[in-house]
Parts: sequence; C-alpha cells; structure tokens
Amino acid sequence: MRYTGKSSTYDVIIIGAGPSGIFCAYELKRQKPELRVLMIEKGRSIEQRSCPKRKTKVCVGCKPCSITTGFAGAGAFSDGKLSLSPDVGGTLPDILGYERTTELLKEADEIYLKFGADPKIYGLNEQEAIERIRTKAIRANLKLIECPIRHLGTEEGYKIYTRLQEHLLQSGVEILFRTMVEDLLVENGKAVGVVTDQGETYYAEEIVSGVGREGSEWFAGVCREHQIRTKNGTVDVGVRVEVRDEIMKELNEALYEAKLVYYTPTFDDKVRVFCTNPSGEVAAEYYDNHLAVVNGHAYKSQALKTHNTNFALLVSKNFTEPFKSPIEYGKHIAQLGNMLSDGRILLQRYGDFRRGRRTTQERLVRNNISPTLKDAVPGDLSLVFPHRIMVAIDEMLQALDKVTPGIASDETLLYGVEVKFYSNKILVDEDFRTSLPGLRAVGDGASVTRGLMQASANGIFVARSILEAHR
Repeated sequence: MRYTGKSSTYDVIIIGAGPSGIFCAYELKRQKPELRVLMIEKGRSIEQRSCPKRKTKVCVGCKPCSITTGFAGAGAFSDGKLSLSPDVGGTLPDILGYERTTELLKEADEIYLKFGADPKIYGLNEQEAIERIRTKAIRANLKLIECPIRHLGTEEGYKIYTRLQEHLLQSGVEILFRTMVEDLLVENGKAVGVVTDQGETYYAEEIVSGVGREGSEWFAGVCREHQIRTKNGTVDVGVRVEVRDEIMKELNEALYEAKLVYYTPTFDDKVRVFCTNPSGEVAAEYYDNHLAVVNGHAYKSQALKTHNTNFALLVSKNFTEPFKSPIEYGKHIAQLGNMLSDGRILLQRYGDFRRGRRTTQERLVRNNISPTLKDAVPGDLSLVFPHRIMVAIDEMLQALDKVTPGIASDETLLYGVEVKFYSNKILVDEDFRTSLPGLRAVGDGASVTRGLMQASANGIFVARSILEAHR
C-alpha cells in the first residue's frame, strides 16, 4: 500500500492515550526531556470529553464515545480504583517478577499522589473485619484476595488526568487527538512508523501500542495483518450486580472493593468480583457500531453518592483450538443483549433470573432497590447468556450470600452484558517487544494488564527499557 501526505520523525510514537501510554510518555520526558514523543489518540482531549447522557439520561451516540475513548481512556470516567497489590490487575509479575512489579506499582502510585490522588488507602487498617470476612469466604469456598485500594473517585480521577495531560503537553509531548492510526508502516521486517486516517505518516525508532480495551479489536486486526504473534486470551463476560449499600456495608467499609474469586461446583468455572462501586451508579458505555455494555462508577463527593453498591461478576472462559476469536465472542453475547433491548442495557431481578422469567416494570416498581441506570430495559438474561454462564453467575451469587447475606435476594438487580475486551493476548518478551521488531505492546489492549495501576506501571517500565536500549 502506498501512503501520501505529510510525514514527521519522532524518537517514540505511542498509540493510545490511556494510563500505560500516559505513564510511558511521562517517564520518557522525565528522564530525557529532549526526546521527541508523539502520542496519537482517536478520542478527544480530556477537557473536551463529556457524556450528554450524564445529564439527559439518554445516549445520543457520540462518535467516538467519550466514555471509552480520549485522554486517559476508559479510566477518565471510571471509579478510579488503584489496586496497590501485584496480585491484582494483570500479569506483570509473570513477566517482571513480583518484587520488580511491586516497586513499579509504588512508583506509579507516587505519581498519582503527586497529581492529587487521595492519600487514604482502604484495606490496611481493618484487620479484624478482614479476618471475619476471610473466614466467611473460606466457609463458602471463596478466595479473598487482599489488595490495598486507593480510591480516586470518578470526578477526582478526571481532575488528576487533566493535570497529567497538562504536564505532558508542557513537557513537550505532542498529542494528536481525534486521530486514528490506520496501520503500521513496516520496512524490511521492522515497524518504522504509522499511518493515520488523515493520510499522514509518522516515523519513529520505537512504537508503543497502548490502545486499551477499546482498541483491542483494532490491534488484533493489526496483528493478523502483520503476522505478529498472539494467542487466545481469556474471555471475561458476565453481569453488573446492584444492591442496597446496607447489604455490602461490612465489605465496603473494610475493603472498599472486596476481591473474591470462586470456582463453581458444576463446571469448575472461575468467577470473580470486579470493580465494586459503593454508593455508586451503574453506567452504560458504547463501543464501535454503538455496542452498549454495562459498567459502573462512584464519586468522591457526598452530594453525588447514591444508596446502592454495584459490582461486576465476570465469568472467565479459556478456549482451545480451533477457536481464535475471543473478542468477537464477547461482542456477540453483548450484541444479543442489545438486540433485545433496542441498543440499551438489559436489567433483570435475581428472583426472576432464578425462576427463568422476564422481569417486568411492575416488579421493578415494587422493589426496595431502585436501578441507578434509568434507561435500562427490563428483560430476560437467559435469552442472552449461554447456560453455562447463567449457572456460574447463579452459583457465585449463592456463595456470596454466605459472606454478605442479602446479595441473593429476589430484589437484587442484574444488568447485562458486562464484557472486558482485552482477550487478544500479545506475545511479548521481558521488555514488552512483540515479534515485530520496533513494536512494543503494553496495557489492557495487549492483555498484559487489567486495570489502572498495572497499566501505569507497565508504561513506566517500557519507557525505561526504551531509554536503556538507546543509550
């Protein structure tokens, strides 16, 4: 393919302005200010990211979606939880070792603190309560993973990333917003640059892909096109659960986010609690082709808090040959939900879920729990999920009820579908180089990390590896 348009040369090009890309650029410029660093992001700058649905409660189909794309990626509008343990949030310890990962997480945390993160840490000073929770978890065959949490909050996280964007720009990082990388430029078997949807060509000695979950499907296509080595990753699909704060009080106060893992008795499938939002809101986020999936967030401000806690229950599935499309599999399940709800999020009471019947507006009205996602559509999740996933969700909720009674109430709300699109696992070496020389892959989009902290730490490490390689 022949490309036309203007071209420029840089030392490093970073594709994507999520946490891994941000922290990579930060460390590159901190250590070597004269480096020419270009960051290319298909979404908007952070001050231009706004979701009309936050006010109108109706999605207007912004392209690209400001919730999932733009500076800071999906993290800008997430609950902003920083998991401070190497045991949570990705596979960095498998690549870098436990101690090195611990050091990098500490460094990333210090940067967040520098830019305004709350110094309070959950899960350190409530040992008596944590012991009670662990005891109940063991009795229910659940594994409690202890992980200190620093909570940014949705609105405070936005401010922190705004300061980081200003810092990068002042440091001389060039950022192209509303610009999509269409392809890599490969010469003599090496990645030497990128081509954008504007027909512009940019060259660099080092290219770092940090596209995040939203960009994982695009990156999977790039890997197929250029024969970059990958393997099937895990598919995480499930529901977002919403209950009254009173039900989750002990877990919320002691841990903020209780990380619980369960292996189901029927199929031995792994199910985990993910992304808990005390006094938070359930939210929809939209991917390409207006695919609606469910998520959640919580604010720091007392004025913005609700009376409900929400969290994800994700069923992890690994597939063997000849299956090669984990991302498409997850999207297919989400599309079934969108089909039944006219492009919105399905909602079902747990009592109806167990009895195999559709939830109606009448049953919702008489609930003690009022849904925080106001445009969710009452329906039947059994028409969306495979039987095996339905069983896993049911068995996990029954187990959780032994730890925090009331979760398995008929009135508990289940929203579907929640999917995490990080399942195209890029094969990388210890410096995160892919099989295509000149290209490194980091963060959630490469299925290396699964959260803000490990993605941020990943970016710091790769920056140092690049600097070391070019001394």
